[in-house]
Amino acid sequence: MSRTYLDLIKRKRDGAVLTRTEIEHLVQAIADGAVPDYQIGALLMAMYIRGLSAEETLDLTLAMVASGDTVDLSKVDGFKADKHSTGGVGDKVTLVLGPLVAAAGIKFPKLSGRGLAHTGGTLDKLEAIPGMRVNLTLDEFVDQVKRIGIAVTGQTLELVPADGIIYGLRDQTGTVDSKPLIASSVMSKKIAAGADGILLDVKCGRGAFMQTLDDAVGLATQMVEIGTAAGKVTRAVVTSMDEPLGLAVGNALEVKEAVETLQGVGPEDLREEVLFLGSLILVMAGMASDEGAGRAILQPLLESGTAFETLCRMVSAQGGDVRVIEDPNRLPRATRIIQVEATADGFVHGVDALEIGAVAMELGAGRRAKDEPVAAEAGVMIRAKPGGGSIHRGELLAELHVATGREADIRPADLEVRARQAFEMGPSAPARRHPVLATVP
Repeated sequence: MSRTYLDLIKRKRDGAVLTRTEIEHLVQAIADGAVPDYQIGALLMAMYIRGLSAEETLDLTLAMVASGDTVDLSKVDGFKADKHSTGGVGDKVTLVLGPLVAAAGIKFPKLSGRGLAHTGGTLDKLEAIPGMRVNLTLDEFVDQVKRIGIAVTGQTLELVPADGIIYGLRDQTGTVDSKPLIASSVMSKKIAAGADGILLDVKCGRGAFMQTLDDAVGLATQMVEIGTAAGKVTRAVVTSMDEPLGLAVGNALEVKEAVETLQGVGPEDLREEVLFLGSLILVMAGMASDEGAGRAILQPLLESGTAFETLCRMVSAQGGDVRVIEDPNRLPRATRIIQVEATADGFVHGVDALEIGAVAMELGAGRRAKDEPVAAEAGVMIRAKPGGGSIHRGELLAELHVATGREADIRPADLEVRARQAFEMGPSAPARRHPVLATVP
């Protein structure tokens, strides 16, 4: 590594503000493999401790975009919208939102990722559908968006390679929870993906990375400022992740719930969040004047089955077996299900998203390491949530779906106790809570 880059690390360590040119040269050197991991780690720690100014964060983001290819969607007519979630438990929003806004005429090109630990990934869910391809080439990706309005695939190695290197080192260097580094990582990928508009869903609460509303709003604000400065129509929504979203946690279980929602019978909290986010996308595209007008456009598409038909076309185009979408009972299913029953009468006041996600991981639905496989059939089905009425002793709180072949690796009694303890009970009915906590701007 040249002396110049070492001096930059020292300057950032001492609190200096790096120039755009300095950041660009440094990021390109990282992408070219010219900077050893231990010195990238030193740089990340300096940035973590000293922070980054708004200008530095923007410069870092745009430099990472420039370090690789970008998706050219200029030949795709219409407004192209992208959506990003910071990750949560039971978050199958993309599987519902994408087909819904595509049915309304919005183009939805989506580069998605895989889950880690208790946080599920969209690609893992889609791969629960037999035959489903989630490794489209860029040409296939763009062509599919042109033809049917939606494509969901994994990120190619050519996009923002510098971020891939930095992202891989943040967990090893204790710098994961730096808001500027999170914001630049997320937004570099979103900007490189080529959409006209970016909607950010920042999860907040027990099962999310951002634990407090102030932290979530702060991160959302940083990302919106970056997207706007980069010329993208950008908005953010902060949504609750104290409880799992919907009732299903686990890949095939969540696909089934997404299908049911597109057929008009999904859980209320998932439906409300999807309609709210979708309405904002329509506002961003100039198709609706406000959230209420957007909802008036989207709700009939959800109830009529039009959005469901769009999902079927996407699955077919990507090689998936449409029969399992038309009949979700064909999806992979666990052969062993552990029932979790209430031990007293009462009302459910809360469901600990983090603990439910951890239990689902133990059952085989999540991964502890990046390359660990997941079982499509594994997960948790929640049978009681706040607002669902009273629960009597012996009635179901949840079902634990065990991965095939993993029966010998788990302790059913322990997982049953943990799952039961995730349910907070009370003597009276709790107030209903809306999943959307804030919007930015």
